[in-house]
Amino acid sequence: MSASQKITPNLTFYPLTSDRWADLERLFGKNGACGGCWCMDWRLERSGFNRLKGEGNRRAFKRLVESGRIPGILAYEKDKPVGWCSVEPREKFSRLKRSRILKQVDEKPVWSVNCFFVDKSLRGRGVSSMLLKAAVEYVKRQGGKIVEGYPVEPSRDRIPAAFGYTGLASAFLKAGFVEVARRSKTRPIMRYIIKKD
Repeated sequence: MSASQKITPNLTFYPLTSDRWADLERLFGKNGACGGCWCMDWRLERSGFNRLKGEGNRRAFKRLVESGRIPGILAYEKDKPVGWCSVEPREKFSRLKRSRILKQVDEKPVWSVNCFFVDKSLRGRGVSSMLLKAAVEYVKRQGGKIVEGYPVEPSRDRIPAAFGYTGLASAFLKAGFVEVARRSKTRPIMRYIIKKD
């Protein structure tokens, strides 16, 4: 990796609203980020997700955004969309309700960060940590108090990007999150507590 590739990018962050939908499509590409997911995997029952995979998931996610819900944060380098972070209240993600490993830690209301997608040209340059910080700021503006994530902590140094879509524990640590539970060797549950100004 050359020295220029290691420079931390100068990014701006915006909530995904309907007027930014074309930017998300540009970032995700024709495959919807990963195998036709379109960030619907956490939001649907498994059978529904598989049935809609690809174009159906794209349409479902677009309808969600057009309804006025803000399902996450986009990162831009100048005018180019280069990163995505899904963040909403935990109850919006049906997959979390079904998970034994990621079940609720307690009864406190939390916002969940569960998916990242970063442009290939910027991977390994701290974009996920920057997206996490932007997500925390967004949740703070919405009145949220706790941001929770479900990263992987791989047993080896590098894993394929497709397996790290929930983020790496190291990125969460860098963004100020702390581990609060672990029910699997490689899957900590991490939180950021938002302090009052």
